[in-house]
Amino acid sequence: MLVSLIEPLATQTGFVSTLLPEVRVVSACREVARMPQIYEPSLMVIAQGSKLAYLGQRTMEYGAGHYLVQALSVPFECETFACEEMPLLGVAISIDRAVLGELVLAMGLAPDRNAVAQTPESMTSAVLDDDMRHAVERLLRCLHDPLECRIMGQARLREVLFAALRGPQAGVLRALVEQQGQFARVAASLSYLHEHFAQPLNVETLARCANMSASTFHEHFKRSTLLSPVQYLKRLRLLRAQQLLLSEGLGVAQVAERVGYQSTSQFSREYKRYFERSPGHEGVGC
Repeated sequence: MLVSLIEPLATQTGFVSTLLPEVRVVSACREVARMPQIYEPSLMVIAQGSKLAYLGQRTMEYGAGHYLVQALSVPFECETFACEEMPLLGVAISIDRAVLGELVLAMGLAPDRNAVAQTPESMTSAVLDDDMRHAVERLLRCLHDPLECRIMGQARLREVLFAALRGPQAGVLRALVEQQGQFARVAASLSYLHEHFAQPLNVETLARCANMSASTFHEHFKRSTLLSPVQYLKRLRLLRAQQLLLSEGLGVAQVAERVGYQSTSQFSREYKRYFERSPGHEGVGC
């Protein structure tokens, strides 16, 4: 059922927007080798085909019958398995922290003390149970009907988040909105970082966003993302640069400046080191 609902919406390979800005469908008709990637906080439901995600020492498979919970926007590496006869088909549903918080409050969920005291995994895979599957199906159906989408779309999104909050990875989602928890504070700093990544940033500024001391923030940021703030900023800039090179056809110097680099040569060196190809020869996507 999920496959038949996604196929008409997947009008081209890669990520495709839908009538709801919070929902994108994704497709691939060939294997894509392991390469750097970053997702916004989202639920990635795979209906056909499979992907492997590599984060630090962890490897997570999320294929048909599974969904990926991306609680924080953390750079990772992604490998896609698909072919013409069996293309990868999936749907990415943004996690709205405001809506998530409203649901947690309405459900009367007490703070998960374990999640508050410890740092949950920023990326996890879960089995697609019946409640989640049916909620995703209803969301996809409404995307085929503009009137239903306009009237019921936001309700269908809430339903999917509600199902996720009753699923096996509810703890990490609750941690995202637990204001006293370090995980939620790191999430707030990441939101600021993503909005201002092209500007000069330092640990002190990000720590203030998280309402932490610089040393405490650095510790919890690295625990949550597996990167220091400086490493994270560099990777985010390079990943955003790749998107610009692929989608807008800008020159290398223009892209370097747009993502916050003062030196085009430094940008080119770091880009080649990270992606193993120079920015001037960019021409493939995930």
